[in-house]
Amino acid sequence: MGAVALAGEPMIFEVSHRTSYAYTEPVLRSQHLIHLVPRQGVCGQGARQKLLRHSLLVEPAPSENASRTDYFGNEMSILTIEGEHSELVIHARSTVGVEAAPLPDTGRSDAWERVGVSALTPDGECDIAVLQFASHSHHTHPLREAIDYALPCFGAGRPVLEAAFELTRRIHADFTFDATATDIATPVSQVFRARRGVCQDFAHLALTCLRGLSLPARYVSGYLLTLPPPGIAKLKGADASHAWISVWAGKFGWVDFDPTNGLMPAGEHVTLAYGRDYDDVSPVSGVLLGGGEQQMRVAVDVTTAQ
Repeated sequence: MGAVALAGEPMIFEVSHRTSYAYTEPVLRSQHLIHLVPRQGVCGQGARQKLLRHSLLVEPAPSENASRTDYFGNEMSILTIEGEHSELVIHARSTVGVEAAPLPDTGRSDAWERVGVSALTPDGECDIAVLQFASHSHHTHPLREAIDYALPCFGAGRPVLEAAFELTRRIHADFTFDATATDIATPVSQVFRARRGVCQDFAHLALTCLRGLSLPARYVSGYLLTLPPPGIAKLKGADASHAWISVWAGKFGWVDFDPTNGLMPAGEHVTLAYGRDYDDVSPVSGVLLGGGEQQMRVAVDVTTAQ
């Protein structure tokens, strides 16, 4: 659980995200797709996020760094590394200001059955920017057990944000955070049976539940400031990248929920990118020529100036 920003009082976050690879055999050439630049503008429930500084160090230096905006509006880069290398380091540093907005009154949102209809434009045409997030994706295949799990939260006519918040808290209560239980290839069905996983798993589970009810919801990647117990020094690299979800709520727009922590973000989350699931916004992915086996290490530090 992180520090909480009050509405109108921006917090300044310093984020260090270092990914390193060690290869058992030389890599002759590689290309990497990275999403490591925090988003600008309104994120989640009206919180405003501003990127104040950003730097990227890559060793060995890429022969090409092509930056662009992806389909979902996230900043991304494609790195091309020529020449033989046995190690790779990608280190992003960002300074981000987050100005929290008041949390919405969940009880005043539209009934969940109407949210899909409210995604229509006045002339009756589908707003694909919203409805595309109601479709299933690679990590959120239809799962009957997930729909049955979610249904008790979604009584007839219940406000969509109220129901989504109950689902968020239910996942937090019923599932155990266990960094050893899964990897990114673990299907939601296995997570559901084992009742264990990490933030990506719980985000994918929540999306599977919501999309199973034809509700638009998107995957959000980012960071969360973690604080050690009183008297214990904060360890470098002790933080981690984080994942949560955002639910479409008609007049309220997109509203964030964090199933891992059972809460609605209130300014302590830094949004990196969003998409249909993890595959759209993986911080670092790539293809290699050579390399043999590889060992990856990720160290994330999140601190605040306030």
